[in-house]
Amino acid sequence: MQWIYWVLAIVVSVGAGYWVYRADKKRAVPYPWLTSLLRSLVVFFTLLLILVPTIIITKNVVEKPVVLLLQDNSRSIGNALGNDSAAYRKNIEDLTHRLSDKYKVVQWGFGSTIQNDSLFQYRQPATDISAALSRAQEYFGLQNLGAVILATDGRFNEGMNPLYQQLSLHSALYAVAIGDSVQQKDIRIAKVYANKVATINSTFEIRADVVADLCKGYNNSAVIKEGENMLSSVPVSVNNDKYDRSVSFTVKADKAGLHHYTISVPEAEGEKNVANNRRDIFVEVVEEKKNILIVSAAPHPDVNAIKDALSGLEAYKVTVCTADNFPASLTGYNVIILHGLPSVRYKITAQLLAAHKPLWLIFTSQADVKSLNSLSELTHSSISAASPHDEVAVFEPGFTTFTVPQNIQSVADKMPPLSGNVNLSAGPGASILFSQKPGGQQAPLWVLQQGSVPTAILAGEGLWRWRLYEYKNFTGHTVIDECIRQTVAFLCANNNEKPFGVSLQKYIWSDQESISLSAHLLNANNEQVNTPDVQLTIIDSAGRKQNFSFERSGTAYNVNVGVWAGGTYTYSAHTTYNEKQYSANGTFVVESIPLELMESGADYPLLYGLARKYNGGFVAARNVASLYDSISHNDHIKPIIQSNTETVPLIDRKWYFFIILLLALSEWLLRKYWLAQ
Repeated sequence: MQWIYWVLAIVVSVGAGYWVYRADKKRAVPYPWLTSLLRSLVVFFTLLLILVPTIIITKNVVEKPVVLLLQDNSRSIGNALGNDSAAYRKNIEDLTHRLSDKYKVVQWGFGSTIQNDSLFQYRQPATDISAALSRAQEYFGLQNLGAVILATDGRFNEGMNPLYQQLSLHSALYAVAIGDSVQQKDIRIAKVYANKVATINSTFEIRADVVADLCKGYNNSAVIKEGENMLSSVPVSVNNDKYDRSVSFTVKADKAGLHHYTISVPEAEGEKNVANNRRDIFVEVVEEKKNILIVSAAPHPDVNAIKDALSGLEAYKVTVCTADNFPASLTGYNVIILHGLPSVRYKITAQLLAAHKPLWLIFTSQADVKSLNSLSELTHSSISAASPHDEVAVFEPGFTTFTVPQNIQSVADKMPPLSGNVNLSAGPGASILFSQKPGGQQAPLWVLQQGSVPTAILAGEGLWRWRLYEYKNFTGHTVIDECIRQTVAFLCANNNEKPFGVSLQKYIWSDQESISLSAHLLNANNEQVNTPDVQLTIIDSAGRKQNFSFERSGTAYNVNVGVWAGGTYTYSAHTTYNEKQYSANGTFVVESIPLELMESGADYPLLYGLARKYNGGFVAARNVASLYDSISHNDHIKPIIQSNTETVPLIDRKWYFFIILLLALSEWLLRKYWLAQ
């Protein structure tokens, strides 16, 4: 309706100007049209201020499509390019320069992490393609991301397989294949699987995946050793050019302590890469039973499901109670499982924090979100309230914290949803066993968090239904029971009540990683203290020693001993507290096998599959210049016009009043001048 006021202002201002024109013509003003024009403008602008106090202005902004270059910056790319590195870099720079005329070009390097500079250094020790694609989706989710150029050899050694990654990436993906697709003869130990903890006098399984390429006719044995002592061997016979098989070793836990095992396969004739023929693994054998406390806000069938899963295991002594019988002291328990706790009625947060025990939190409708977030010092997670919803479990194939049953995927597909009423955001370094998909968005469901105090979280209730459905479809509870047992074993790992102890995040390190050790010291009340100094000695296989001092961190100790060469090392830490001597010993291994050398060559099928999945294209690195035509002729990659509407109040614009004043003053001065002549 604003146009009516504009028309009215124009009509009135024209009428005022005509009236002034006639009057000034009778007075014989030299230029009556000029004074009448000035009067019309004064009236027009004044009426606009009254009739149209605000003006709506629409601005159109053209947003160029974003073209994201994801350049693999890992060590394997440098090996693949070799002497062609400079030529490849020039071709990429020429391509991005041409694209920048029509598109907004963003360049990221990736390997184990994302970097915005030094794209062509090729120094990153690992490759995680799935993380790079996830980061692209998160960062450019609300922007006009037109295309992703993924320049890599397709070999990943961290994260999940990007072909099976669930992403809402609506932009085209163009794969640039770097390296030779011709496979080389290679036999390797791809992965090893074993529980971190075993009970003394029990037997446990260690499993390894043996993968062979172009090794048809190979006949030998995979061997497991502890030190120089061979424990067992399994025949490996390769009858075709593509071989992938799991071999299993049964080991007797006859001695308490930390055991270091190596699994290896002899090299094949003509094999060039023998760095991946061996893998190390550590298993801790514990002597005493672990006391497990299960506390629920109210009686619930989930509690019986957990108790039944743990029954019959010599390693655990299980105690079950409800919150109204919560123990006054938690000192005697190694792991605490809380079902629906802490709650509004039972506020036990202070006791849990003081006890500093490994926790498994199972969220129910009775759990109190505020109290759960108060435990973030232990869980490192963030929890927010949500409306009640079903949580459909999705197994995460990249989970490696413990060995999962081989048929876990088929069992997970048959499980009913859990019931939940919270949103869980897992902390850094968390391992996700199951995810959920409420409303189509993936979120953590079953999470394990390593730390000085390990924790686990299940963001919903209904485990008992999972066991029933597994029995209905598979005539047993094997998979769900094993997930429960392994979660408890994870919480028990490195959890002893010795007054002094030293721990590592892992026992197997790369020669590219900086090694950190943590230590704790408990007083008579089982509280952590760090009053005395703690000394550390690390000894290599040749007997050479290096001494370090732990630094205080909070109520604990930490020390970063830097990067070490490949080999097996033992450490010894000691301190004196209240005139008592305490010591702790252990072992760790530094591998000089870079992850990037575990596989060689380029995986063209994976890159081609990604290009098809995301409606893009596939080119070899030498033809990277052709991507300009492919991207520029893609009709789906086009600019977006953003229309922004702005309401401008005239009364807030000082210049507007100066225009009216200037026009009125000009008319008055002209009239004075002409009439004075």
